[in-house]
Amino acid sequence: MRRVLRAPLTLLLVALAAFPAAAAPAGHTATRVARDVRAHEEARARVEELRESDAPPGEVRDAERHRRDVRSRLWDLLWAVEHALADPVAVDPTGRAGHCPFGPRSTPAQVQAPAPFPGEGTSWTVPTTGYRLTAGYAERGRRWKHRHTGQDFAVGSGTPVRAVGPGTVRVTTCGDGFGNQVLVRHRDGYFTQYAHLSRIDVRKGQKVRAGQLLGLSGATGNVTGPHLHFEVRITPYIGSAVPPLPWLARKGVHPEQ
Repeated sequence: MRRVLRAPLTLLLVALAAFPAAAAPAGHTATRVARDVRAHEEARARVEELRESDAPPGEVRDAERHRRDVRSRLWDLLWAVEHALADPVAVDPTGRAGHCPFGPRSTPAQVQAPAPFPGEGTSWTVPTTGYRLTAGYAERGRRWKHRHTGQDFAVGSGTPVRAVGPGTVRVTTCGDGFGNQVLVRHRDGYFTQYAHLSRIDVRKGQKVRAGQLLGLSGATGNVTGPHLHFEVRITPYIGSAVPPLPWLARKGVHPEQ
C-alpha cells in the first residue's frame, strides 16, 4: 500500500487545518480526499447491494476490485502527505520512538463477553462502558477549524477501552494531538481508532478479539478533559474517516445516546 506516488510530492504538500487532535489535508488535497472517501463508500455500498441480491460472482468481484482500487488511491495520497509531515501514524506506528506509555499486554481474563452479532462468526461491541456520548461526527466547535472526525465517549480517566471487533493492531503510537492512540484493522478493511489514552496495553501486530482490552482512557493530546475519541477510517490516516455510529450499526452495535 505504501507506494511512492509518481506525482511530485510538492504537489501534495499543502497547508494543514487543525482538527480536534491532529492534522488533516486541506485545500486541493482535501478535495481529492473527500472525493475518494465518497467514492469508496459508494463502492462499498454497491458491493453489499450486489451480494444481497445474489448477483453473479464475477460482477461482485469487479465491484470489490473497484472498491479496493479507490482505497489504494486514497491510502497512497494520505500516506505521502502524512509521512512527509511526520505524522506518528505514518512514521512511528509502533510508538517506540515516542516512548509511549505501554502497559502489560492484555490477557484472556481481561476480555469481556460482548453481545453476539447475528450472522457473523464473530462478535462486536461498544468501545467502552459507563460513557456519555458527547461530540459527534461532523460536529462543529471552537476547538476544530473544520468538522469533528469521530465520536467522543465521555468517561473518566482509567476506564477500560476495548476493541469493538476482531482484528489486528496496526498502530500503537503517541506524540501528536491524538495523544496515546491505538488503531485496529478489521476484517472488512476498515480501521478503528482509539485516542487520548492514558495507557496502551497492546502492541503493533497483535491479534485482538471483540471486547479485548486495548488500554485505558485518559486526556493525552489536544483535549480539555478525559474522554475516548473513537474513529472509523478507510485507511490508517486522518482524512479518511467515515461516520462511526452508522458503521457500528451495520455490525449490530448501537451505543446508547
